[in-house]
This record gives sequence, C-alpha cells and structure tokens, in this order.
Amino acid sequence: MSRRTPAEWEPQEAVWLAWPHSLDTWPGRFDRMPAFFAKWATLMAESTAVRILLPESLAGDAKALLPKNNHLELVFCPTNDSWVRDYGPTFVHDSEIGGLVGIDWHYNAWGGKYPPWDADDAAAARICDHIGIPAIRSKLCLEGGAIETDGQGRLLTTPECLITSTRNPDWSSEAISQELHAQMGVTEILWLSGGGLVGDDTDGHIDQLARFLDPCNIVVAVCDDPNDPNHKPLEDNYRQLRLWGETSEPKVNVHRLPIPAKREVDGQRVPESYCNFLMLGRQRLLVPTFGQPAADEHAIAVIRELACGAQVESIDCQDLIWGLGALHCASRDQPKACEA
Repeated sequence: MSRRTPAEWEPQEAVWLAWPHSLDTWPGRFDRMPAFFAKWATLMAESTAVRILLPESLAGDAKALLPKNNHLELVFCPTNDSWVRDYGPTFVHDSEIGGLVGIDWHYNAWGGKYPPWDADDAAAARICDHIGIPAIRSKLCLEGGAIETDGQGRLLTTPECLITSTRNPDWSSEAISQELHAQMGVTEILWLSGGGLVGDDTDGHIDQLARFLDPCNIVVAVCDDPNDPNHKPLEDNYRQLRLWGETSEPKVNVHRLPIPAKREVDGQRVPESYCNFLMLGRQRLLVPTFGQPAADEHAIAVIRELACGAQVESIDCQDLIWGLGALHCASRDQPKACEA
C-alpha cells in the first residue's frame, strides 16, 4: 500500500483552526467566539503549533486577542466558516513520494445547506501550498468529520454523509469505497447506519458518534434515557459496532460514552456529544463539556481510562456547540511528515 492515513494519536506537526467571522453560525452568541478561539488556540500552543486561517482583514482583531507566541501562526486565507475539519485536507503518508500529501475533497457545505462555500472548498489547496506538500483533488464530495480511521487501514463512516444525492449523486457505495482506498489507503470500512444526533445538520458525522482511542478501543455515543429520540439510533450504532468489533482484526473493544441530557438554545436542540474530542498526538486530549457536571465528569473518566497516558483536559463548549459543532469539528490536525 503506497498510502496510509495516520491516526490522530500519532505525532502531530500542528493543528489548524479557522478564525470565526460568520455571524450566522452562532446567532446571538457570535460575540463570544473570537475570545473562545483565542483561548483555545493559546491552550493548544502550550504543546502544539497552531495555524489559524483568517482573512487578512481580520488580522488586527486576532492579534488583539492572541498572545505573542512562536507556536501561533496566522495564515491569510479567505474562508466562509470555521469548520475546518470538514473542508481542510485529509493528510496522508505517501510512501512513493516519501512524505505527506493532502487529499482535497470536494466540499459543498454538507450537501448544499449553507451557501456560499467557495472559499472553504478552496482552502485545502491553500493549506497544502502553505506547508509545501502536494494537494490531490478528489472527485468525491466528503467532509473530514465524516471519516474516522485507526491508522491501520480501518475506517468508520456513515452512509448518510457520503451516499447521498446532495453530495455524491452518481456514486455507489462500491465506487466510494474504491476512492477511499485509492486516496487514503483504506482497506476496511464500517458503514455505521443507526443514525445521527437530533440537531446535527451534518446528517450524521462519525466524529459525533464513534471515535477510536487506539486500534483496539472505540468510544461510541449512547443515550441512556429511553424517552429521548436519540436513544434508539445510538443504541443501534452501539450494537453494530459491537458486532463489527468482534470480527474485525485486531479485535475492537467498544465503550459506551453517554451524551448529556437534552439542552436547547433558542428553542433548538444542540447536538452535544463527548465523541467530539480532539487528540493532540499522545500528549494531550481535549474533551468538550456542556455544563452538566455529572455527565461531563463521567465522560472525562471514561476517556481518561482509555487515553493511553495522554493528559485529558476539558473545555467548556456550551457556546461553541450553538454553531452545531465542537472541538473536533472546528480543528484539523496535521501529522508529522515522516512515518513514526
């Protein structure tokens, strides 16, 4: 296999963010977001380089909130929104060139939901150019939050985010699988088909539903309240993962990670899930919390037990989630160029 997509616990070169500027993403709460992103970036920069995409016109605003820090870099690039996980490149080790390449998927704002998206669709190539690696444009429409890999060729995804008329109208599941193999080195795919979270406008991104902690351990979002509409679809996902984990090689242990109780903002349920954590290699692991202490603390305990020694830290995401995403959605990890 000439390509391998590294797992997020492997050594990282940097983490990418996109400076918030879309008032429509956090209606009524946008004024809190620049300070949140600045604090978050500064926290990550204690151990990891952080590169922040932003229009040059916002440089002054960002510099006013960010400390002078050699681990913080502003990269001038127009964007439409802040969800760089979904439109940033998928970084892949390519043995033929002896380094990283960036897979530049087509992007259309989750099936055409939020125009315009032209600047976001162009950002992956700009990122690759900035760090001096090839950008390989795929014909497939895919968001980064829709795929989860163990670094060994296994990939989790959901059919609702790939096999759809709004994203890939002329693609079969077989054709999509072949493209994922060709671009990412994927050798095994689990199409998790139970369903996504109420309020999730991505149609069911996997990074809200199930995540690898290492090749043998997955956490899966579940809902312990049988009266919650999330209960049945998430239980279906859990059962499907358990069955798959028993037969996949190496065997995968599946751990329940209960979501917090229903919470609404301005009458709309927000899709809160602790699966939307961010790994900074094996050094640190950042977990979103949602202002529900018992649920927050339980999630942190579950993840800490599986974190392979990483320092587990919590970040209050009660405002960030009003944009319908959390830490993983709003970041894009860049692995080291050389194989570990």
